[in-house]
Amino acid sequence: MGRSLAAVKTFNVNDYGARGDGSDATEAFKKDWKAACSSQGSVLVVPKNKNYLLKAITFEGPCKSSITVQISVEGAGTINGNGKIWWKNSCKVNDDLPCKDAPTALTFYNCKNLVVKNMKIQNAQKVHVSFEKCMGVQASGLTIIAPEDSSNTDGIHVTHTQNIQISSSVMETGDDCISIVSGSQKVQATSITYGPGHGISIGSLGAGNSEGHVSDVIVNGASLSGTTNGVRIKTWQGGSGSASNIKFQNIKMDNMENPIIIDQKYYDQDKPCKSQSRAVQVQTVLYENIKGTSSSSEAIQLDCSEKFPCKGVVLQNIDLRVGGGKAAKVECNNANVTKKANVSPNCTR
Repeated sequence: MGRSLAAVKTFNVNDYGARGDGSDATEAFKKDWKAACSSQGSVLVVPKNKNYLLKAITFEGPCKSSITVQISVEGAGTINGNGKIWWKNSCKVNDDLPCKDAPTALTFYNCKNLVVKNMKIQNAQKVHVSFEKCMGVQASGLTIIAPEDSSNTDGIHVTHTQNIQISSSVMETGDDCISIVSGSQKVQATSITYGPGHGISIGSLGAGNSEGHVSDVIVNGASLSGTTNGVRIKTWQGGSGSASNIKFQNIKMDNMENPIIIDQKYYDQDKPCKSQSRAVQVQTVLYENIKGTSSSSEAIQLDCSEKFPCKGVVLQNIDLRVGGGKAAKVECNNANVTKKANVSPNCTR
């Protein structure tokens, strides 16, 4: 923000009763935030080499000016969600247990001109970091880690957020690396390293016959390894709205189960899904310079709606093969696809 720490006032959580020995520091953090929020030009400091236990807590404004939250030195600390007990008791792990909504480790809600950098978040109960109803976000240098078998542990979740840039981040989780859902526009993700997990996803959109919109998404420069999906667009039958102006560019894939997938018939419930007359429109999607290997025979799956077929899908300079260099297969249902440069495998009309 153009000022040195010496020019601003610092608020150390230890000065408000936190001990950093693993004991409950929730009230100390609340007091520290209140003081920092009431001051002009503040830095809230969480010291290094300490362990703070927090219950669910909300830091909210409006504040007198922007606040820097400095976790350890230059943001090099760790937020640990201690999610193991939640994963074990998930209905997705044990069908006999009721489905409960687990908390998100770190949520940024209704923030403007937000900068989040050089932070490590691990073992979230569910989603690690969520940006909701934010405007103007720069998220960089994030490290997000959870076991491959941890349920619903998305890395970064973007919802109803505009103008967000996610860059230079490393993630390995039990669900999506980045999930971009309804109300999000102008989303950029660059220099992303990810795996294992479920890939980079647009959606799901249209669940419960709802309307969903995502537009102007660019994923440029990513390295994905050992994930269930590579780059995916998923929408429910019966929904409405659109996923449009989406670019997936310069992506390396290693041992993907589904490297490129559009699924307009997404469904994750036990009951059979009846055919619906409505669908979320998927249009103007570019896949460019995507190379690597697939662990399944089908490297590209475009499963689009009969009544709302995918429009304006471009495959440009694609080289995806089954491990060992074997030719991969492709499935293209109800998709208007244009080929540019060398494409393998390619949809045939």
